[in-house]
Amino acid sequence: MFEIGKDIFKRGFNGVVGDTIARKRLRFIYSLFIIAFVIFIGRTLWLGIQGTDRARLAGADGEWVVKRADIVDRNGDILAKNIMSGHITLRPQAVKDRDKVATVIHQALPYEYSLAEALKLVNSSRRFIYLKKYASDAQRDIVAKAKLQGLEIESIQTRKYPKRRLFSHVIGFVGNDGHGLEGVERTYDDYLQENLDPLQLSLDSRIQSVFYEQLSFAMQKYQAKAAMGLLMNSRTGEMIAMVSLPDFDPENLNLDSANNRLFKPMRGVFEMGSIFKIFNTAMAMEHNITKEYYVAEPFPIKDKFGRVATRISDVRSFKPPRPNLTIEEIMLHSCNAGSAQIALDLPDGTQQEFFHRIHMDEPLTLEFGKTEHPLMPAKWGPVERATVSFGHGISVTPMHLLLAVNAMTNGGIYIYPTLLKRNVGVVEGERVLSDEISARLRGVMFRIAEETSGKQARIAGIQIGGKTATAEKYGSGGKRNLTAFAGIFPVSAPQYTILVILDEPKGTKESWGWRTAAWNAVPTTGKILDSILPLLFE
Repeated sequence: MFEIGKDIFKRGFNGVVGDTIARKRLRFIYSLFIIAFVIFIGRTLWLGIQGTDRARLAGADGEWVVKRADIVDRNGDILAKNIMSGHITLRPQAVKDRDKVATVIHQALPYEYSLAEALKLVNSSRRFIYLKKYASDAQRDIVAKAKLQGLEIESIQTRKYPKRRLFSHVIGFVGNDGHGLEGVERTYDDYLQENLDPLQLSLDSRIQSVFYEQLSFAMQKYQAKAAMGLLMNSRTGEMIAMVSLPDFDPENLNLDSANNRLFKPMRGVFEMGSIFKIFNTAMAMEHNITKEYYVAEPFPIKDKFGRVATRISDVRSFKPPRPNLTIEEIMLHSCNAGSAQIALDLPDGTQQEFFHRIHMDEPLTLEFGKTEHPLMPAKWGPVERATVSFGHGISVTPMHLLLAVNAMTNGGIYIYPTLLKRNVGVVEGERVLSDEISARLRGVMFRIAEETSGKQARIAGIQIGGKTATAEKYGSGGKRNLTAFAGIFPVSAPQYTILVILDEPKGTKESWGWRTAAWNAVPTTGKILDSILPLLFE
């Protein structure tokens, strides 16, 4: 590059050889280029030296500046924090008083280096030595007070997660550069980088611990593939607990499979089964269906040619009180045959419009991340309309389900969730259902928890409402189940909505081999509620 410049300087460009003015102009331009290049190189080296010295000398100079804000729960309990520490380093060639430096090394690190060993290091020909990584406060203080040239402290910051696995999916973790890569660390990275005040979340560590303990126990007891639990404030949208198992250690990512980092409540898509009967019943109520449906025999679904395409034959799995049931009784007894008949009586397009109203047909863009896209039927023929009525042939994330159930039962308002602590007050939302229908649905859900499949979720002293679900999964491993329980409490004026899911639980001796929601998801929810209610209403 310089040879080319010299050639231009001496001879000029073709066509201007011999032109004195042109040569002067080229000389001037070439000189500017050389000056700019020298300044650039000098500035780059200076910044590098300054950055290194600033990192090394921070401990000695007392310039310990936290580079990332803490994350705390709603009660101020620390969930993530930068820990200041430092490495004690030695640059032998920069040492002036070798005896004194060796003495200080021995004083600060008596178990690592004898005085003779310290002298040997000080007199070595090595350019740089780490004497002690992650030195203690006392060790760093000795070095800092000595203020000896060549003996320095290299400051470091480490992101620590005191709760470790308990909040791993929600909080996430940071990369080597200190920027968030997953969870809250990523979503609120700008705030955490630019502020010193802690980021206060809506989550409650005490409630989260209960969910984690009971879901871990349920996974082991029922040999489930995965477990999930969500708790939301029905009125403010605050997420109080969010657990997804299996999990990972945010401070040692190599301990667990990368697959464990998938936050299933937002990134997993599942057929949710009979909880969808809440929506089917709401549609029936909106269209003022008052008739009773015959459910004593399997219900045939015919195609457009009038041929029987399939039969809804769940009538043997429950005991209807009589052959004909109302829409409320069909939901109460979780009757698929009755649900299918209701769906086929609804006007064309009703299901699509209703699911669009409650955002079931689109990914949710929430303040703390985006959910996976739900899987809707490719067509809406008689079979699809019938099976969707009881939660088959349609797949959504648990977060979709939680928010939709909350809207059905909190008075009909769809509220977007938040991970930030909110003050008590009016929260804006979208009306998606009338208050009257919402109240009727709560009445049915209360009866489910008192009379049928949700009985094991009952807790003394508070009225619970809920709906169970057992969705069948088919694959190379044969028939498997996903079981769930969606609950609300207190049922008369819900303050909280809960969702508990077990993926592929097995039957036990205690359940007589049954693996439906009533035998696993519901009792698990009951144990969670029994522990958290005193904390929620203290």
